[in-house]
Amino acid sequence: MNVAWIILRCLLGVIGALLLLFFVSPIGKRKKQGFYGLAAYAYAHRGLHDISHGLPENSLRAFRLAAEFGYGAELDVHLSKDGRLVVMHDESLLRTAGVDKNISDCTAQELDALRLEGTDEKIPYLEEVLPIFEGRTPLVIEIKAFGKNHAALTQAVCQLLDRFPKLQFCIESFDPRVLLWLKKHRPEIVRGQLAANFLKERSGLSLPTAFLLTHLCMNALTLPHFVAYKYEDRSCLGAVVSRRVWGVQEFSWTLRTTRDVTQTKKNGALPIFELCHPET
Repeated sequence: MNVAWIILRCLLGVIGALLLLFFVSPIGKRKKQGFYGLAAYAYAHRGLHDISHGLPENSLRAFRLAAEFGYGAELDVHLSKDGRLVVMHDESLLRTAGVDKNISDCTAQELDALRLEGTDEKIPYLEEVLPIFEGRTPLVIEIKAFGKNHAALTQAVCQLLDRFPKLQFCIESFDPRVLLWLKKHRPEIVRGQLAANFLKERSGLSLPTAFLLTHLCMNALTLPHFVAYKYEDRSCLGAVVSRRVWGVQEFSWTLRTTRDVTQTKKNGALPIFELCHPET
């Protein structure tokens, strides 16, 4: 690593620390106790899935099983070409449905013809998943904005959620634009910033963007109620400042052993897990 790069990293670190210490609001302190009723649960990542037992991720069976075991669930929502709210992790359908197309390029009719990971399970819509959890356990709903559809997607999700008044939920996203929309239009909804160490794995982001998202610098504008940080990266400056200085509630993702789930709870974070069965 050359000297110029080291100096640049140091300068960015100093700037980020100042932003975090002086501009990030401690909004999370207001209701951390009990955290809006969400703190009593562990959250099954994309449902209680296990493809080795024929249970694909983000399938209705996986969500029903999570609710039956008393877990909350984390799920991802995309917008189809004709405006349907599709529950799927990837924008591309290649990995999970074997079709080299994006969800945003498909109609509901096209999506209904597909099946998940070689099983008989169809791709679900959000309106099919919400009744499974209403009045039972909470949902962590991730908005998967694609291109410039963040406002349309977030608005559509909120309008659907209005039809399920007994559902406990929060909304999270990697995209700060989603949180800004919620802050402006639906401030009563519990919102959270998803993050990881994007400096370690850039995922196509520019260096300044990776830095800002890694260290949660956009929190100064979005004022999230919680931060959902990748478990392996939780020692990053932004995550540390958020939980230790401002007391913002933290989710940790994605945990794959009961030991990590137990440690996460001891750390005061809420666990998002898969491929294990933690105590409820």
